[in-house]
Amino acid sequence: MSTMAITAADVNKLRQITGAGMMDCKQALTEANGDFDAAIDILRKKGQKVASKRADRDASEGQVIGLTSADGKRGVLVCTNCETDFVAKNADFGAMANRITSIALEKNADSVDALKAMAYDSNGLTIAEKLIEQTGVIGEKIEVSACHLLTAEFVYAYNHPGNKVGSLVGLNKTGFETVAKDVAMQVAAMGPIALSKETTPQNVIDKEIEIGKELAIQEGKPVDMAEKIAMGRLNKFFKESTLLAQEFIKDNKLNVEQYVKSADKDLAVTGFKRHSLTV
Repeated sequence: MSTMAITAADVNKLRQITGAGMMDCKQALTEANGDFDAAIDILRKKGQKVASKRADRDASEGQVIGLTSADGKRGVLVCTNCETDFVAKNADFGAMANRITSIALEKNADSVDALKAMAYDSNGLTIAEKLIEQTGVIGEKIEVSACHLLTAEFVYAYNHPGNKVGSLVGLNKTGFETVAKDVAMQVAAMGPIALSKETTPQNVIDKEIEIGKELAIQEGKPVDMAEKIAMGRLNKFFKESTLLAQEFIKDNKLNVEQYVKSADKDLAVTGFKRHSLTV
């Protein structure tokens, strides 16, 4: 059987479809005898092979991107990871990360598994398959590690410069974008663990009480006083670690809840999401 001639135009077309390197595309087309679908499969298999080899690598770099819907009532926060800052700053990687985040917003993805099962393009490639493919193309482990969805009357997405950390904040009323931005920046900077004392998970509270008791005993305090001391420390924990009780970063005379109420007595933060590449 004769071998089909592979033209530069064919190679470029496959490169545009897959993002793979010129030589990889030429080799795949040659092996597939010019069949584009078969060539794409070959490139995917290469990606799978590379992905398997790099499965134990730490993909701790990447981009955290937040987007909101046109009506301002939905927001997503997605983290797409790679191994090096060099790749994270690459325009093609950034375009892929933005595309994945846009899909999450369009399809209301609320988990990594749900997002990875969604179609990446019109060729039927899923996001999971795209990540494997790009692992082969780039030579680094590429993955999605976080996908958060937030709905509210108004949702604001804050992307910190460099895309290392991002946040979403929901308000119960529209018309307060500046307040939403300030609170979203607070979330990104201070990393609260819950919205309020009341919404703090019980296992977190129990752990803090246990730590507080142990510290009190280590400091020589009587055992029967340890719990009282631990509860005092717990109140400090709530002030430092729950969003509404935190000191507002732009004015430490106010906590976040007081700042929000200063804009409108009926205004309230209904929820938030945060993700960071570091902490």
